[in-house]
Amino acid sequence: MTIDTSGSNGHISEHIYGHFAEHLGRGIYDGFWKKDANGDYIIRDDVVATLKELGVPNLRWPGGCFADYYFWEHGIGPKDQRPTVVNNLWGGVTEDNSVGTHEFMDLVAELETEPIVVGNVGSGSVEDMANWWQYINHPGESPMAKLRRENGRDEPWKVRFWGVGNESWGCGGHMRPEYYADLYRRFATFLHAYGDVKPFRIATGPAGGDYNWTEVVMERAGRMIDGIDLHHYTLDGSWSTHKGQAVNFDEGGWYRLMGRAMEMDELITNHKAIMDAHDPEKRVWLIVGEWGTWHEQEEGSIPGFLYQQNTLRDALSASVTLDIFHQHLDRVKMANIAQTVNVLQAMILTDGERMLRTPTFHTFDLYKPHREATALPYELDRGEYKYDGEEGEPLPAISATASINDAGRIHLSLTNIDPNEARTVEVQFADGKKLKVKEARILTADAMNARNTFDAPDALVPSAFKGAKFAKGKLVVKLPAKSLVTIGLE
Repeated sequence: MTIDTSGSNGHISEHIYGHFAEHLGRGIYDGFWKKDANGDYIIRDDVVATLKELGVPNLRWPGGCFADYYFWEHGIGPKDQRPTVVNNLWGGVTEDNSVGTHEFMDLVAELETEPIVVGNVGSGSVEDMANWWQYINHPGESPMAKLRRENGRDEPWKVRFWGVGNESWGCGGHMRPEYYADLYRRFATFLHAYGDVKPFRIATGPAGGDYNWTEVVMERAGRMIDGIDLHHYTLDGSWSTHKGQAVNFDEGGWYRLMGRAMEMDELITNHKAIMDAHDPEKRVWLIVGEWGTWHEQEEGSIPGFLYQQNTLRDALSASVTLDIFHQHLDRVKMANIAQTVNVLQAMILTDGERMLRTPTFHTFDLYKPHREATALPYELDRGEYKYDGEEGEPLPAISATASINDAGRIHLSLTNIDPNEARTVEVQFADGKKLKVKEARILTADAMNARNTFDAPDALVPSAFKGAKFAKGKLVVKLPAKSLVTIGLE
């Protein structure tokens, strides 16, 4: 590996490390919130404190698919007067709207993060969305600002990131791109600037490799779009048959999942090319608004709640995906892993009063030094990971990110996806810069499906890494099989 410490591949926005909180399963209730002794929902201090350790740059809400079924006025005012609704999408449970706009904004304030609100296009109206935007952001005298004040909030929240619908090609209305583009233009027209807040308007983007969606929406509505929202999940199997188990998998499951994670590079490359044709100045962000692993939910969990365990395999698929984002910083400015607590590839799992950090949490922790840093150009012989158990091409064995922060410290993250073989990477610095290893941590385990449980919440955590040393002017890194390492250099 050769790293150019004086070059730049772009700025790594902290917003690439964003999160997602949908009214789904135990993500909101029993995730971010819990019931107190009086039966009222209160924010979980342990979850908030843990996420603040990690740093949450943004939080997307109320969905997801739930966003296009959500009527914001049901979630304001006295809680005992709020109407209930059946969440037909996720488990058929009754949503009592205990958590609405004010409660979510309280959570955002505690997390010290930036909200991303997704408005209802699928079953809502232009008036509904315009009123919600006004309720949240109008600083002066207006009907919705008056209503907000009556509900206890004087100052506006100054939310700028606003999704105009979610997955409008699917659960958000099964629309054609031509129809959605026209709807988007109509809805976006009524999101006015209030005070010093100008809306950053996020359009529904494509599902995976639906390049026609990007072409049509950018051609018809691109001048009114600030960000377009790509969704892509990584799974071992297929949506219609079987998505594979989170814990009970063999090397074939490991290999297939890593290959699917690497598909993100091709998707971003191709969607970028379409966007470049319509927006050569690269004004519009490519936002990966939902990404992560999707397995069959855990046996015994409530159907439709999408509760899954999280293993070393998930952690390394996340590092590979983050590395891909860092290779496309000219367009990729924001991303949201799905989801934060108790749903899909979560950072945190809870069980009553108990809580644990997942291996994916630790990946995000190991990548914290790259946030708001400059990505460094590099050349890398990635090697090959070959799996002979089924047909398929070898995969690149090594994935990497190198960055330099404002203080001049360099950080290097290396992932070895090969579950069997250790790899040695010799790193030289193109300008001959003299550096020393200041810190190094590793996430690895003997088993591919190593994980944390409520009985052993720290079974898989990062530890000090001793396998990085300088020799003859090169940094020699001895990467164990199935491992992620982050090294700090000065």
